[in-house]
Amino acid sequence: MANQLPEAIFPSSNNSMLLIAGPCAIEGLDLCLQIAEFLKKETEKRQIPLVFKASFDKANRSSITSFRGPGMDEGLRILETVGKAFEVPVISDIHLPEQADAAAEVLDIIQIPAFLCRQTDLLAAAARTGKPVNVKKGQFLAPWDMKNVVTKLKESGASQIMLTERGASFGYNNLVVDFRSIPILKNFGYPVIFDATHSVQLPGGAGTHSSGQREFAPVLARSAMAAGADGLFIEVHPEPEKALCDGANSLHLSSLPGLLDQLCAIKAILGESSP
Repeated sequence: MANQLPEAIFPSSNNSMLLIAGPCAIEGLDLCLQIAEFLKKETEKRQIPLVFKASFDKANRSSITSFRGPGMDEGLRILETVGKAFEVPVISDIHLPEQADAAAEVLDIIQIPAFLCRQTDLLAAAARTGKPVNVKKGQFLAPWDMKNVVTKLKESGASQIMLTERGASFGYNNLVVDFRSIPILKNFGYPVIFDATHSVQLPGGAGTHSSGQREFAPVLARSAMAAGADGLFIEVHPEPEKALCDGANSLHLSSLPGLLDQLCAIKAILGESSP
């Protein structure tokens, strides 16, 4: 079995559940601090390890006029501020190999976007930083195809790897989730995260931007936890309707505590039934 993530980020207890959460894109320091404070409070109540996420650049937006974020320099500054303020690990995406080293100076985990999960140079650059790497499974890949992604990372020096399921393309502007992928991905020996909010995205579903069905995200999150996921990736916003990126599939921040209670209960049952 491969090395697990550091204890501070990913406890090894069977009853633990990692939460990666935050806004889709960095809209500003104040909003990130507001969301991080809420997340920290709610996860500490439930002894859930938290990683704060927000993208400094959304490079794969539907339209050239779509909001992308503040860029790498300002975005990393904001993430560093949030991480220090709440003593919480931070994660964000990189899109180019040359971004890896600068990102690694701030990020606790480097994330590879789903559309770029097969980009060998990007994976190798992330691996060479020595930081944990979270790779989102491409919407165009079968779960067993991620073995090649894992091999690229391992042969480039990575030992701390997470794999994230986020649905598969199904016809036009739609995704579906095959929950068999969670045990299949877990067979590679690394933690498996389920992206509950991007899995209900309708890519390009609103013409110049993506749409989504946030009402189904809790259903998928509960199902993924029951299927054995080690953690959840959930984008949240205090006012999703006003979010500058992926608001249609982001959860209302106020709805998260109830969902966390349900997820913890499911995780506890699984832990109790383990041999």
